Amino acid sequence: MLDGTPLTERRLRPCDISTAVLEAGDGPPLVLLQGGIECGAAYWAPVASGLAAHRRVIAPDAPGLGESEPVGRLDGETFDDWFAALLDLTCDEPPDLVAHSLLGTAAARFAVRHGDRLRRLVIYGAPGVGPYRMPLGLRVVAVRFGLRPTPHNAERFERWAFADLDRARRTDPEWFAAFSDYTRSRATVAHTKKAMRQLIRDCTRRVPDSDLRRIETPTALLWGRHDRFVDLGLATAAAAGLGWPLRVIDDAGHVPHIEQPAAFVRAVLALTAPARTDAQQAAP
Repeated sequence: MLDGTPLTERRLRPCDISTAVLEAGDGPPLVLLQGGIECGAAYWAPVASGLAAHRRVIAPDAPGLGESEPVGRLDGETFDDWFAALLDLTCDEPPDLVAHSLLGTAAARFAVRHGDRLRRLVIYGAPGVGPYRMPLGLRVVAVRFGLRPTPHNAERFERWAFADLDRARRTDPEWFAAFSDYTRSRATVAHTKKAMRQLIRDCTRRVPDSDLRRIETPTALLWGRHDRFVDLGLATAAAAGLGWPLRVIDDAGHVPHIEQPAAFVRAVLALTAPARTDAQQAAP
C-alpha cells in the first residue's frame, strides 16, 4: 500500500504502547489521524506525496488498529494520554491535526481538554459534532463485514463509503486491491475487532455543543458532499452553530482523500494555512 509514496515507517512507544507511525516530508508538522478503519494509517497513502511536498506528515496507527498493539480499553482517557505522548515524541511544536470519522470525534474531545497541544484542527467526516444516528443500511453492512470480512461483504461496505466505488478502483487498481485485502486481513484479528467495537460505541456519541464551544484551537470541518456514513447536513448545522468554516469536496463520499486526493490536498493546505497578518492582508 505504501509503494510509490515517500512514507517511511518507524515504531514508537507512547505510554508504552507499541505504535506504528508513518512519516514523510519536511516543514511544519501535520498529523493525520485515521478514521475507525482496521487498516490504520496506510489509507492516507493516496495523499501522502501531495501533503509531504509542503508539510512534515505524521500518520500513526491508533492502538489496536493497523500495526499498533492494542490496549485493554480504548476509552477517552486512554486515547488522550496516548495521543499527547505521541505528539511529545513526534512534534517539536504544536501540529495541525486532520482527524477523520470516528477518531475525528476523539480528536474533538482531545481538543476540548488539550487545545494548547494543537495549532489547528480539521475535523473530517466525524459523527460526534452533531446529533448522529447510524443509517440502518450502514449498520447492516458494518455488522456483516465485522462478522465475516469476506470480499463480498467488504464490497458492500465500500459501496457505502465511496460516492463511486468503481471509479475509485479504476484510478489505481493495484493500490485499491492492496488496500481492500489488507483491511480485510486486519478485520480478522481479535484485538482489532475489539478496538473497532469500542470506537463505534464511544465515537458515534455526540460531543455536547457546550464542550465544542470550549475548543480554543482554530477548528474547521471537511466533508465529502455525498457522505452516506455521516450526512453533510450534520456538518452544515455544526458549522452554522459553532461558527466553524466548512469545506466540502465534490464527487466524494466518506473518504475524499481516496476518491479525490488532489482536491483533498488543496482543502487541507487551505484550511491549515498560516493566518495572514494585517500587513499581509493590506498588501496589494
